[in-house]
Amino acid sequence: MAFTLRDNVSAVETDYGMVLLDEDSGDYWNLNPSGAVVLQALLDSGNLDAATIELAQQFAVDHATALEDARALLTALRSARLVTEHD
Repeated sequence: MAFTLRDNVSAVETDYGMVLLDEDSGDYWNLNPSGAVVLQALLDSGNLDAATIELAQQFAVDHATALEDARALLTALRSARLVTEHD
């Protein structure tokens, strides 16, 4: 599975994480540093497990917590229709 940002969604890294802008609606989302790590890992690897490992390593949290947080963010990104999935 591969993840990409939906067309007309742009992302910009900031000092405090990442900002996503839906250019169609004008809505934007602020991701904190851990959210930015998860999203970047999903975009780079297309793999929730890789995102979980990256989150756990960078923020010294246990695997179960990292997985729960990564899943929650992915669910929110899907719900907001910010990401698309490809085989």
